[in-house]
Amino acid sequence: MPIYTCTTAQGTLEGATKGELAGEITRIHSEINHVPPAYVNVVFTELPRDSVYVGGEPGAPLLITGWARRGHPQESTTRLALELSAAASRVTGIPERSVLVVIQDSPARSAVEGGQVLPDPGHEKEWMSRQEV
Repeated sequence: MPIYTCTTAQGTLEGATKGELAGEITRIHSEINHVPPAYVNVVFTELPRDSVYVGGEPGAPLLITGWARRGHPQESTTRLALELSAAASRVTGIPERSVLVVIQDSPARSAVEGGQVLPDPGHEKEWMSRQEV
């Protein structure tokens, strides 16, 4: 259900680092939002180095944008962003000052997965039972 897009300049992250970061994003999201790891999607986007700027100058930040269903407590969302930032820096070696994490949300009914409108937070079990039929 949640989607995380990690955007970097080309060559910033090796394949193994991407895998480790995807694992950490999945673990953290699953633990904080109480959803199975299989629900978490992580995508990496690499842009040409001359297409990434910070403060008007060429840069190599790690930009993590996440989407989740609206309805999670704000304290949990803030904790999620903080833990993702720290884990991203630890895994990649990119200084945390160069990591930006933004968690966006919208109503679950604004998204469809597997042909089904997503459930509101807390209603995953009944949604999953409909997926298995």
